[in-house]
Amino acid sequence: MNQTDLIELFIKDKIPPIGFGPGIIGYTTRKKKKHGLYLIIDKVINKLFYRTWIEHKYVRAISNAFTIGYRLIDYSSAYGDGRLIGKAIRNSGIKREEFFITTRVSNKAQYKNDVRAEFMKCINGLGVDYVDLLQLHWPVTGLYIDTWREMENLYEEGYVRHLGVANCHEHHLEEILRICKYPPKIGQFEIHPLFTQKHLIEYYKRHGIIVEAYTPIARYDDRLIRLPLLKRLEQKYNKNFIQIILRWHIQNGVIPIIRSLNPKHQHSNFQIFDFQLDHEDMLAIDAININSRLRYDPDNCDFSIL
Repeated sequence: MNQTDLIELFIKDKIPPIGFGPGIIGYTTRKKKKHGLYLIIDKVINKLFYRTWIEHKYVRAISNAFTIGYRLIDYSSAYGDGRLIGKAIRNSGIKREEFFITTRVSNKAQYKNDVRAEFMKCINGLGVDYVDLLQLHWPVTGLYIDTWREMENLYEEGYVRHLGVANCHEHHLEEILRICKYPPKIGQFEIHPLFTQKHLIEYYKRHGIIVEAYTPIARYDDRLIRLPLLKRLEQKYNKNFIQIILRWHIQNGVIPIIRSLNPKHQHSNFQIFDFQLDHEDMLAIDAININSRLRYDPDNCDFSIL
């Protein structure tokens, strides 16, 4: 699947070429007093003022991303019920049909065999009647096949437009393809210049599955951002290194999922459609790869803590 094919799929299925991941809201822990009265007062302040202020900032930042032009919302039930995301959608004034909303099945729901109840809680929180994409968050050993079947039920009932996977190696995907009635449409896994995963990307594409990249800029890893190559490319294209890496993803036929609640960064990260990297520069970025995984390996992790 080349870049032209990918763009055609974006247009056909209304899948935006870049995604916005609001992630988990950051409630910074406030230091509490030890004595009873002070503890009660602190809890009241936290509930009535501090948490409200944090939530207001979070919703405003997400709404700003929508105003800039982000339309692919990358979310998961593992992060919460989506209430604040739904509020940001409503505050933006943008029609629901313009969004491509993703949520994922949490590992907790898989362990509890609670996929449907969790999903319904999430769409109620989001304030929508359906989601555009429902994915596995992780292929929990011994459970993800049953989870997939329940996801297919939700698809057949019209609650989901597309089904997808996340964090799946080839053998996970092969097992799903062997038993599924509806194959995955989109797959998301860790991809960045330190961990290009070319083989896995090509495997997904051979099966007609669109690829999304999380951790697309390698969490600002020094081994990447300090490279002279990126500094040279910044000067050549008059773009910052994040824009260059995001553009590298796009030209590789991969949808990058980027998270920032900073309005300036949100705007900058979206300015990647007015230039194109030369072929030799694409190859040079490919060559950065050192097979360095920065997040969890689905074949070697404890799903109960994810």
